[in-house]
Parts: sequence; structure tokens; C-alpha cells
Amino acid sequence: MLDVTAKIKAEDFSSLPATERLVQLRQKIDGAIVFTHGFGVEGQLIFHWICERDLDIDVVTLDTGRLFPETYELWAETEHRYGRPIRAVYPNTKALERLVAKQGIDGIYESKQARLSCCEVRKSKPLDRALAGAAAWITGLRADQNDNRREAGLIGFDASRSLLKFNPLHDWTREAVLVEIRRHDIPINSLHAKGFASIGCAPCTRALRPGEPERNGRWWWESDGVRECGLHLPRKDPIKRAAKDNLRREQIELSAGCG
Repeated sequence: MLDVTAKIKAEDFSSLPATERLVQLRQKIDGAIVFTHGFGVEGQLIFHWICERDLDIDVVTLDTGRLFPETYELWAETEHRYGRPIRAVYPNTKALERLVAKQGIDGIYESKQARLSCCEVRKSKPLDRALAGAAAWITGLRADQNDNRREAGLIGFDASRSLLKFNPLHDWTREAVLVEIRRHDIPINSLHAKGFASIGCAPCTRALRPGEPERNGRWWWESDGVRECGLHLPRKDPIKRAAKDNLRREQIELSAGCG
């Protein structure tokens, strides 16, 4: 895999139209390529291109069991429109049962550690299975979404999963994506018209207030650091990392109180 990443460089793709980036990636990679589709506007556009060029790319979605009804409606509409199934990957049943038994159905609001535990079971572990054996992973990350995603670049290497990570829309803006969506009459989630920008699980997503950045509607009750589900963070056990961050914050607060 390291040999593949050595010959696939961002500068070879940066001047290409995004749809050609996908074509070139497919031509240069010998192994399986997986696109994880979350049914956001970026994902809908990438899926449109994959279908338009009939690319041999495995399209999967992580069905957490807590998606909005509108997302399932879009899923069905998209498959009908393009005549191509989107493979669903689900959480492990036993792991999910243990999670809910431990923290309740909405324990995510109690602490960041609890929320990350939920994301780990419902999203990160299923992603590991979805990407098993793949040589490359396509995502809809854009640089202007947040600092963490800006650092991802057009092309990266996910060392924890030993595969190339390809973000064909990394240098696009949201407005540029929406222009293409309208130009091709691509179906999108009806929640976008109600103020939802980034749409994930229903308990973790709200509509934006006027002037808010698009990612502010996700995990809004958390105020610290990078708010991500863990899919696009290094696989160093995000739950332990959150517990360590909480302990450090408590120590700082105690020190301030003693002053």
C-alpha cells in the first residue's frame, strides 16, 4: 500500500475536475475502493459522478439506526434515481445492546465520553468493517468545514487502517457543491431546506442559527475541541482520549478554584 501512496500525489490530481479525479483514482488503484456515503450534499454529488461514469467503486453507508426519516427517504429516492444499490453496514448487535444497557438510549448527552462510545459502536466500528481489505477510501470532506478537515488534504494516508484516503471535494466550497447539485438536479435531503446543513444521527443534529458555521449543528451541547464522530480522527481509542481530556479540564478548573 505504501508503494501506491508514493505514486499517487495530490499535485497530480489538484488541477483535474473533481469527476476526473475519481476516474484517475480508479485507474491508478489496483485494489478495492470504498466510498462512504452519508447522504449529505457532498456525498450525493460524488455518488452522481460515480454512477455517471459507471466507476467500479463500492458505495456503502453506515446505518446507525438513529438516522432521520428524511435520510431514509433520500436513500430510497437516490437508489431509485440511479438504479444502483447503496450497501448498508450496521452496528454489531451485541455491542449495541451493551451500549444501550450501560448508558440508556440517549446517554450521549451526559458526557463527551458517552457520546464517543455511541459513535464508536454505531459508526467507527462499522466503518472498520466497511473498509476491511480496501486499498482506498473516498470521503466528502471539504477544507472549509473545520480545521481538522482542512488538514486532511486532497489525498492522505490513514495509517490506522493502512489505506489511501481520497477527498475529491477538499478544495471545493459548499456553494460550489450546491451549484453542481442544482445543475444536475440531484436529489438532496429535505432537511436542508429547514436549516440543517451537516446531517447525521437525529439526536446529534439540529438546524443552524443565522450566521452559524455549517458544522455547528452537530454535537452542539459540547463546547470543547474538535467535535467529530471519530470517523476522520486517528484510531487511537477516542473514548480514552475524551476521558483524558475531561480529567485535564477538571484539574484546570480545580487549580483555578484554588487560586
